[in-house]
Amino acid sequence: MTDLSALTAAELVRLYRRRALSPVEVARDAFARIERFEPEINAFVLTDPERALASAKASEQRWAKGEPLGLVDGVPATVKDNVLAKDWPCRRGSLTSDERPVAEDAPAVARLREHGAVLLGKTTLPEFGWIGVCHSPLTGVTRNPWKLDRTPGGSSGGAAAAAALNLGQLHIGTDAAGSIRIPASFSGVFGFKPSFGRVPAYPASPFGTLSHTGPITRTVTDAALMLTVIAEPDGRDMAAWNTTPPDFRIGLEEGVRGLRIAWSPRLGYVQKLDKEVEATTAAAARAFEELGAHVEEADPGFPDPAEIILTLWQAVSATVVEAFSAADRAKMDPGFLRVAERGKRYTLTDYLAAANRRAEYANIMHRFHQRYDLLLTPQMAIPALEAGLEAPTDGSFGDQWVTWSPYTYPFNITQQPAASVPCGFTADGLPIGLQIVGPAHADALVLRAARAFESLRPFATLAAPRR
Repeated sequence: MTDLSALTAAELVRLYRRRALSPVEVARDAFARIERFEPEINAFVLTDPERALASAKASEQRWAKGEPLGLVDGVPATVKDNVLAKDWPCRRGSLTSDERPVAEDAPAVARLREHGAVLLGKTTLPEFGWIGVCHSPLTGVTRNPWKLDRTPGGSSGGAAAAAALNLGQLHIGTDAAGSIRIPASFSGVFGFKPSFGRVPAYPASPFGTLSHTGPITRTVTDAALMLTVIAEPDGRDMAAWNTTPPDFRIGLEEGVRGLRIAWSPRLGYVQKLDKEVEATTAAAARAFEELGAHVEEADPGFPDPAEIILTLWQAVSATVVEAFSAADRAKMDPGFLRVAERGKRYTLTDYLAAANRRAEYANIMHRFHQRYDLLLTPQMAIPALEAGLEAPTDGSFGDQWVTWSPYTYPFNITQQPAASVPCGFTADGLPIGLQIVGPAHADALVLRAARAFESLRPFATLAAPRR
């Protein structure tokens, strides 16, 4: 008997094509497991069984005729709740948000619908995506399926938790400073931040050209399939490439033999790195030699960009908060308000200076990639921290997320494609991720390298939450 809870998107499509499985069966199974696990993990803002099952029924009828609507017809998907999805509210993790349904889809959601995906519901995030963990005044604490007292990471935390349990095969995430890769690493799933503009976005994020939209999935192949769909053009995003994307599944199995790969365990400036994370990611980097690549230790050569990201992040947070009344601000996450308060100290000159320095980092990485095809780093400096907290309680990594997530935001600053690949576990069973960074616009190369690693070291999966 087929275990529906273990199937990938690619496998579902193959089974639908052979008439060996119905999208209705799959949707019903997904909702049954959501009902079972949601009280423990709290990954969803809302689910919509009625609409989803109607969509699945329509997909079943199309497959019966041999006329699928698109590449992911009948595949269950979820939407992060800062991304518009027609007929559902967009709450953004905030009690200040409008409870009324919105009237249109964001580009990624529209593309999934056009290709026949079955949208299950919307997933949790911290208020306005302000932090790399996942708790908010609106939905409370989202938990890590691998260890329920830990965070799944954020801000796409609900998406990663759902992906870990295969509550839907395709999950839309957003990433302005690590918000796809942090939860992918903490939750033991695959997360891909495409090159900026590869996936159109609308409306524009408050964090502007730092913000990327991309897939969170259980497998690299599913991410490549999803990216092929959501990267299709949408004229509402003036900053997007808006060119027909390639099929990212083509060439995915070509491997990394002969590639020049740099391994940078500390990027030249990271002071604190968990010992288990360092050892596990170093072993994962060496695995690329088994795959035929040439791997050597080398740092990119840029200075610590923490002040750049803090300037941009906190200044934008201040503008977000200032748009609300005092009564609404009283409903907001106190941590977010503290970040916004710090943001008030920056002038427009400070903001523009930080924004302009981004070109310096992009140029350094451009030169670096003339020597190396890819860069490998640890994805996170620590394993998943305790759920509901902003930083480890022992003070070892300070009180701000930039200290325990130093490997993510540099590549939002440079806008490069970057993936978080599951590569092992700590002694107490917490996932560890390896980051693969590619040159600007080399999304297919990053996916290819991730798939090569996955073929050598298949990603562990989880059938039910662990305590």
